[in-house]
Amino acid sequence: MRRIATLILVVLMLISSAAAESSKPDYILEGYDGDATNRVWETNAFFTRMAEKTGTGIRFQFRQADSYADWKERKEKIAAGENLPDVLFKAELTTQEIRKMYRDGILINLCEYNLEKNAPHLWALLEEKPEWKAAITLENGAIPALPSFNPLQDNDYMWINTRWLNAIRMEMPGTAEELKTVLRKFRDEDPNGNGKADEVPLTFLSMWELRFLAHAFGIIDNDYYVSVQDGKVVSSLTSEENRAFLTWLHELWEEKLLDQKGFNNTDSLRKIRDTEPGKNPYGMIMSSSPLTVVPAELLPSYSILMPLQYNGQQIYRDLTGDVIRGTFAITSACEDPETMLRWVDYLYTEEGALLAEYGLEGEEYSWNERGYWEWNRGKESIATSIFPDKVIDSGNQTTRLILNEYSMSIGNAVPGIVPVDFQTKYDTDGIRQIVTAMNEFRTYCQLSFPYVMLTEEDAAALAKIQSGLMYYAEETMACFVTGDLELNDENWRIFCDTIHDKGLDDAIAIWQKYIKE
Repeated sequence: MRRIATLILVVLMLISSAAAESSKPDYILEGYDGDATNRVWETNAFFTRMAEKTGTGIRFQFRQADSYADWKERKEKIAAGENLPDVLFKAELTTQEIRKMYRDGILINLCEYNLEKNAPHLWALLEEKPEWKAAITLENGAIPALPSFNPLQDNDYMWINTRWLNAIRMEMPGTAEELKTVLRKFRDEDPNGNGKADEVPLTFLSMWELRFLAHAFGIIDNDYYVSVQDGKVVSSLTSEENRAFLTWLHELWEEKLLDQKGFNNTDSLRKIRDTEPGKNPYGMIMSSSPLTVVPAELLPSYSILMPLQYNGQQIYRDLTGDVIRGTFAITSACEDPETMLRWVDYLYTEEGALLAEYGLEGEEYSWNERGYWEWNRGKESIATSIFPDKVIDSGNQTTRLILNEYSMSIGNAVPGIVPVDFQTKYDTDGIRQIVTAMNEFRTYCQLSFPYVMLTEEDAAALAKIQSGLMYYAEETMACFVTGDLELNDENWRIFCDTIHDKGLDDAIAIWQKYIKE
């Protein structure tokens, strides 16, 4: 009897062990998903659908950080090798974090696992766009982390009030001087129709934002005040073009065509909530979206002003480019990197990207008789159900505009691609028109500097220079704009000399190392 009982016990233990083994996750996936996305990875349909679509059947144990502070602290522990996951997802790894983790053996070199075979869709994109490949490749040829490719990322656009343009009977301005004429009429002709001289012709935040207008003087420098021309790294800071630009801005300031609160304002302070057009004081808004300043009901009042002409050309600074680094990585703890590469490769297809961003056709969205796609649920359900429970990405412009209405977090980027054409076929007219205009606008945009992976030493040296240079340059330029510092020959000479003393030439020399002449 005891022998039979023992046999039964052994069988039960074997069954229990097999059941436990069958329920054991295949990989530990760890990452961060924004402070207010309301997503719970364990219950989000995206991962179940991915297992089916990729044919991998992968089951994850999730370690999800929903606080950026927690994720930042956790990344430091991962970099030290503490309790490594197999995979980092929506990881928001900086270039320097990628370098350090790879150098210390925390991240593996994905190139060693035959990307052409195990991630063919990703590989095809990298072959088609060598600049994308350069953006994620270390100088020794290693690729330790994968990106998101999003050709329609945020920029600081010029949003102009077309209702006001109609009211003053003016066309879209095409040059700096034409814009000045329009702004004067915005100031003087009561385009909001309330009988008050309360119009703010052009609102902005800080000298950083005003610098996007410098394209009208041929300037598209990045935040380090450099760009590349004919293989040479140059800076416009001390150029005559920059002096002419600052002189023009000073004229706008003196005529009260620029928001007089622009140098000490915030989006929350300048935002209006009254939906009546007569209560809207803004003729032109410098921002990623009008919705940072005006309510959604006034969105149809604004259109993107295409770049102003300079010497017959239209160019504009591409703020971020197409590549978001550090969204996905595999650690040295992973025993089967090839399978994880096959899993993530699906996100580099349009079908996978749509699954991540919009869910399943027929369930979350459908195509209508007009040839546009629309959500299958009401607006409230989009924010409360689809985005938190069905999809894993909110980084496309269509979603950003929708979530802005609900003050919801967009969250951080997912590895993969962001289809642009799909966004331009959204059924809601106002949002579709804006996204279509953004898509047209990007044809004028140029990266100030090619994608490069700075060494740790160069990044540290540039950061040291930048800390002093940026503060001085932007503060002094703001003073030139407001007239607190007269833009005469003597003050301009002092400005230029100080800029050089603060290390601009050293910074240019560092950047030049990354440009092949």
